[in-house]
Amino acid sequence: MEVSAPDGSFEVQVRKAIVLASGSKAATLPDLPIDEQRIVTSAGALSLTAAPRHLAVIGGGYVGLELGSVWRRLGSEVTVVEVLDRIASGVDSEMSTALHKVLEAQGFQFCLAHKVVGSRMEADDVVLEVEPMGDGARGTIKADVVLVSIGRRPATDGLDLETVGIKPDPRGYIPVDDGFRTSAEGVYAIGDVIGGAMLAHKAEEEGIALAERLAGAAGHVDYGTIPAVVYTWPELASVGRTEDDLKAAGVAYRVGRFPFSANAMAKARLEKNGLVKVLADAGTDRILGVHILGPDAGSLIHEAVAVMQFGAAAEDVARTSHAHPTLPEALREACLAVADRTIHL
Repeated sequence: MEVSAPDGSFEVQVRKAIVLASGSKAATLPDLPIDEQRIVTSAGALSLTAAPRHLAVIGGGYVGLELGSVWRRLGSEVTVVEVLDRIASGVDSEMSTALHKVLEAQGFQFCLAHKVVGSRMEADDVVLEVEPMGDGARGTIKADVVLVSIGRRPATDGLDLETVGIKPDPRGYIPVDDGFRTSAEGVYAIGDVIGGAMLAHKAEEEGIALAERLAGAAGHVDYGTIPAVVYTWPELASVGRTEDDLKAAGVAYRVGRFPFSANAMAKARLEKNGLVKVLADAGTDRILGVHILGPDAGSLIHEAVAVMQFGAAAEDVARTSHAHPTLPEALREACLAVADRTIHL
């Protein structure tokens, strides 16, 4: 198999496999032309040379909230416009509501269940026209910087996949089997281009698993224990099932919660917002999901990832000694709460 540039500037002879891992790019809106100065994607938002006076964020997902959190802490007024009735729609709804309250207390303004229907330039500002998803009158939001953060799409344009018989699906994703094989012999795909969670560490796990398979080993990815982190402040981290998922699937479960306001280290650090939430199977006590809103949640979640990888029960964590005072004690307390045995609450 050969890979070459259109102008013939290079050529690669491939003997065993080609792996497509071209990633993703920011999705955009047709009525909001990106200039990366006043109307920006995440790349432009990271390159601003000064804090915006007013940052309007279109999209209440991970990236929009993270960048809004950064610029809010640097003094910008931040308004988030989201078509759904809540932010961070992919996370546990209780945690989404808790994050909303924390960010609102920090000065975020939210315009939920609204969509952007038009825009115009007015001096140094962008004026967005927004309207409710249901009944109601249109309104306007004026901002000197608008961040378009409505998700990402696979970066498959220009790869000429059809020349080797690969046809992306209607959304641009490359179909693969459970071994990451595409429809073309010897061509594999991983990461954002095949769908699923668009997370760097998810793509990394797929790359490692594929490399192991190509080397004759048994590579495997457990998608049920891949963590996700929203890097706001405080952070929101999750792994496994949400309570919404379990209810919809009719799974019997128990819930344990523990607030950081009762954790000694969180109180000492003056970072008492948030909680740990543990979901466990009602029959077996096996941990089905863990959700953490609070200080260093992105680091704390990895204890949950590790124990879930080995099929641990909430009682296993509850009976494991945790140093005092530390933030991880909150996870132990939430696991104790699954059986109504909380110690420090």
